[in-house]
Amino acid sequence: MKIQKNQVVSIHYILTEDTSDGEILEETYSGEPITFIFGIGMMLPSFEEFLENKIAKEKFEFTLEPEDAYGLYEEESVVEIPMRSFEDESGNVDLSKLVPGSPLNMNDHNGRVYHGVVEEVKEASVVVDFNHPMSGRVLHFKGEIIEVRPATESELDHGHVHQGGLDH
Repeated sequence: MKIQKNQVVSIHYILTEDTSDGEILEETYSGEPITFIFGIGMMLPSFEEFLENKIAKEKFEFTLEPEDAYGLYEEESVVEIPMRSFEDESGNVDLSKLVPGSPLNMNDHNGRVYHGVVEEVKEASVVVDFNHPMSGRVLHFKGEIIEVRPATESELDHGHVHQGGLDH
């Protein structure tokens, strides 16, 4: 069965930076394969393009440029936020949550959530990087397709894969 829209696809892969010899960024071989419904926006469109029409047991290898993956790194997405934005109702700031390298989620006035990483904590502000962690990187994928099957009606309704393909 060829990989097409609304099919459940399971793959193993090694993700490296730049080339197959680059720094390993992610790999699935030491655990469970990644399983997703193809063509519904769960994966990068350019990633899915390379997998479309492939079959189980087929191997793949391809490279995505930053603009085809998570975008270019944007300096304007590194923002200095006043410390008062982190105050609780009592006017206190929990500095244990503001550690360089730790993830930070913030909401704007419209309720949209932005995911960032604390870069630096200053006396009166916090520098947060809202770029995707993989932005600006050339991503090289190498792997194999483990399984391809039709998604169940329930999986399509719920928008995610169910364990063993069971309807629940």
